[in-house]
Amino acid sequence: MSNLTACERLELIRHKDRPTVNDYIPAMFTRFMEFHGDRLYGDDAAIIGGIGYLSDTPVTVIAQVKGRNLEENKRSNFSMPHPEGYRKALRLAKQAEKFHRPVICLVDTPGAFCGVEAEQRGQGEAIARNLYEFMTLKTPVISVILGEGGSGGALALAVCDELAMLENALYSVISPRGAASILWKDGTKEKEACELLKITAEDLMEFGVCDKIIAEPTGGAQNSKEQTADNIYEYLVDAVYRLCGTDIQTLLDRRYDKFRKIGMFTE
Repeated sequence: MSNLTACERLELIRHKDRPTVNDYIPAMFTRFMEFHGDRLYGDDAAIIGGIGYLSDTPVTVIAQVKGRNLEENKRSNFSMPHPEGYRKALRLAKQAEKFHRPVICLVDTPGAFCGVEAEQRGQGEAIARNLYEFMTLKTPVISVILGEGGSGGALALAVCDELAMLENALYSVISPRGAASILWKDGTKEKEACELLKITAEDLMEFGVCDKIIAEPTGGAQNSKEQTADNIYEYLVDAVYRLCGTDIQTLLDRRYDKFRKIGMFTE
């Protein structure tokens, strides 16, 4: 298991050569067909969704898109979805439920877009609706954190039966920069915040948030995109097989219990 600090992992997952869903989807899924639009406002390039085959099982894939260069990042809004992206994701998830296809979510975002236009189109409602609907979706849902899993923008695609994380991925209620801006009124202290937040895969396994850590090659996923894709693929094939063999009501009960036990409180 990686012995890197959270801050070192943050730098690694932001490496310009780290693979993205544009690398993983062709490597893991065959006959993938992308669907577009939320049937309400438009299409959002920050989230790609469609149908493909995982081995010989038809699945719905919903993935947040990080660019591999400046042009791709501009097109995908630097992986910060607008509300129409989350509504597109929910549309495809509901379609998967209707046709009994497992849903696979690939999460990689610093957070949902917080611009004025996103708020005007109902960003908060769109994220909340996903949380509500995914909790009772009557088909298996598997989410994998590929790099950054930032705030509600990530959680909107991470209400699932099993949550896996790549070894160096981070998953947090807020981005380190956002936390530093709130705690110290200084976003440049994101490295200090990163170490305090307890957001590594190992931390989240200990908390019961993460169910599986997927190994990366030494030095990070960018050192062998093929090996990383193979590791994710093997996990997904096993998870889909196990979850598809589970009674739906049992699946829903376990999903509810999974999220009810997260966190600590006193009365």
